[in-house]
Amino acid sequence: MEEKGQKQVKGIRISTVNIIMIFISCVLYILLITATIRVSGKYNDVHNSMDEYIAFEENEAFLTEGSTYLTEQVRLYTVTLEPEYMEHYFTEVHETRRRETALEQLESSYGGDKAYEYLVEALQHSNDLMQDEIYAMKLISESQGYTKEQIPEEVQAAVLSDEDQKLDSEEMIQRAREIVFGTDYQEARTRILDNVENSMKSIHEKTHEKMLGDADSLESTMIIQRRLVSILFVENIATFLLIILLIIKPLRIYVNCIKEEKMMEITGSYEFKYLALTYNDIFEIKNANEAMLRYRAEHDPLTGIVNRGGFEQLKNMFRVKGGALGLLIIDVDKFKLINDGYGHEVGDQVLKKVAGFLKDEFRATDYPARIGGDEFAVILTGMTEEMGAVVMRKIGKINESLLHPDDGLPQVSLSVGGAFSEQGFTDDLYKMADAALYVVKENGRCGCRFYEEGMEL
Repeated sequence: MEEKGQKQVKGIRISTVNIIMIFISCVLYILLITATIRVSGKYNDVHNSMDEYIAFEENEAFLTEGSTYLTEQVRLYTVTLEPEYMEHYFTEVHETRRRETALEQLESSYGGDKAYEYLVEALQHSNDLMQDEIYAMKLISESQGYTKEQIPEEVQAAVLSDEDQKLDSEEMIQRAREIVFGTDYQEARTRILDNVENSMKSIHEKTHEKMLGDADSLESTMIIQRRLVSILFVENIATFLLIILLIIKPLRIYVNCIKEEKMMEITGSYEFKYLALTYNDIFEIKNANEAMLRYRAEHDPLTGIVNRGGFEQLKNMFRVKGGALGLLIIDVDKFKLINDGYGHEVGDQVLKKVAGFLKDEFRATDYPARIGGDEFAVILTGMTEEMGAVVMRKIGKINESLLHPDDGLPQVSLSVGGAFSEQGFTDDLYKMADAALYVVKENGRCGCRFYEEGMEL
């Protein structure tokens, strides 16, 4: 059989297709993962560029805020003459240090960059402007008569010009205000802001250029990724189609063949074709064995229906096969009186008549059998309790014909006990049918009953 199958089978092997598809899928997945990693990297580059731009902008704002804060405090000091503003001024210079901190944070990333140099220049202008601011605070402090202990060291160190030393208190205040509100001071402030603006323009141009490059690279990588996804999709569709053609479709055909109890079509992959050839060989052997079994089981010299040996083989077959079925055990009522009164020849004719009724009334898929001298049985395949009424009508019809013969044979009747099973021919099925038969005999014979709970086994 194997040699025959090997000679006849030609087709695509599932194992070969499987290896090819796995290899293609692995390659595609590796390429897709690589592309995804590149996309993630390019996205991170764009994101980092934006973060760097935002960080630069924030630090630039810190520098501007620090410089502006110093201007505000010195101006408030010259206007209000409150020393707390001078304290705020030097707190910013020595502790908060927003200007210096901003440049320190930018130095690692932008040191030597043109934008960074603009901020350094802005800080230098701000520091130069501090000399005028400290000088103005010196004038205010002198006009208020503060002692050295009341003013910061930087203000103490400032030296007034000979001309300014000759000014009275009000004139010193006016002079200080002219310094921090004058045109020269404002021009110096404008230079600081111009440097900051130039710095922002420079970093904006650089960031914009870098982000355009990163965006173009990201788009190219995403195009590759989309193509790989499309190829993978097509590969998956091809895999599904091959599965349908080589596996699912043949399986459906084979299942139908098994249900219809016929030989399998040679279709599908190499493996399924080989399986079909093997199954067909076994199927032929099985059919031959079943035909032989059926011949032996059905050969009863007198009635032509299944004999006792065949009935036992059928019991074993349905015990293994399982499924819903029913069993009828049938006795010919007072058959001994017919043998004694009419002779064995008439008795044999009565038995043949009973067997003929059983074959005619029941289905071709049912198995009537003669299991004793005047004892019969019927195995009802696919039968459930809901169909019991149909069986009882059939038995009633047979009894009606036997009680009103038109062939010259004596009257006779049947007593029938039945039982049902959902698990094939179980060990208790015969006992239950026999118990039902006993109840029929105890109640006058000529009838049919099915086993019920409470009947004695």
